[in-house]
Amino acid sequence: MDMLLFIPLMIAVIYFLMIRPEQRRKRQAAELRESLQIGDQITTIGGIVGKVVQVQEDFVTFETSEDRVRIKVVKGAIANKGRGGEESQQDQIRPS
Repeated sequence: MDMLLFIPLMIAVIYFLMIRPEQRRKRQAAELRESLQIGDQITTIGGIVGKVVQVQEDFVTFETSEDRVRIKVVKGAIANKGRGGEESQQDQIRPS
């Protein structure tokens, strides 16, 4: 009788600890990629930081520096949006 209760309990634990959080992360990533706008600061999965200059259905073009180097990537290559890596580098340099 205990085994009949144990199996559904383990399935519920696996669902809430593994499957549900992964679905939430995927949904947040999709929302981030759909909300990209011109002027947003982004970081790619490769660590390249830049400012969005063009958004297409499946691609994003961004400038990486003041010399206007433009890179076109698939939206799936965008890791995050917001402040670029410059500010986080300053935080790492500051003494604790």
